Amino acid sequence: MFQAILFYMFAAVLVGAALGVVFSRNPVHAVMFLVLAFFQSACLWLMAEAEFLAIVLVLVYVGAVMVLFLFVVMMLDIKVEEVQRGLTRYAPLAIAVALLMTFELIQLIWMRNQGEGSATGFAPYPEGYSNTESLGSVLYTEHVYAFEIAAVVLLLAIVAAITLTMRKRPGLKVQNIAKQVAVRAKDRIRVVKMDAEKKQ
Repeated sequence: MFQAILFYMFAAVLVGAALGVVFSRNPVHAVMFLVLAFFQSACLWLMAEAEFLAIVLVLVYVGAVMVLFLFVVMMLDIKVEEVQRGLTRYAPLAIAVALLMTFELIQLIWMRNQGEGSATGFAPYPEGYSNTESLGSVLYTEHVYAFEIAAVVLLLAIVAAITLTMRKRPGLKVQNIAKQVAVRAKDRIRVVKMDAEKKQ
């Protein structure tokens, strides 16, 4: 019963966070809701005894959110000084999200320490079972081509994001590599002849 309550609570918060990402007009609020949605998904993976997927979701996606926010700042030309001055306005939302995630994590740890079988109500895995090994064996055998295609798509996304941000801006100083390589010594060095000083 308690596991079902936790599952529906995580699922409800996940749906609410996803709606917050979609309908938030403020990009900072949308990022906060996205972090919350990723964390709720990780909690659901933990309840399903998929610890590796939960850890990867937190480390990769929650960490990549900051890179996503950085791309938004770069592409929208947001003034960094104004953003830093306005961070205090978003502190209550950030604190609320952090407290909610901490509370849920404590609930999960407490539930797993009860030792009452599987957290989801399904049959527990046998002793010595590793979901990481099973996931790796399936990922690199049956779905290896899809895995490689996903890697290429992510590489193209990185290149596209860098290309979009490297546009011409007024006052931006860039290097001309071809001009630097083609330079000659006589163009860079000027020999000046001066008369020797007379001794007094």
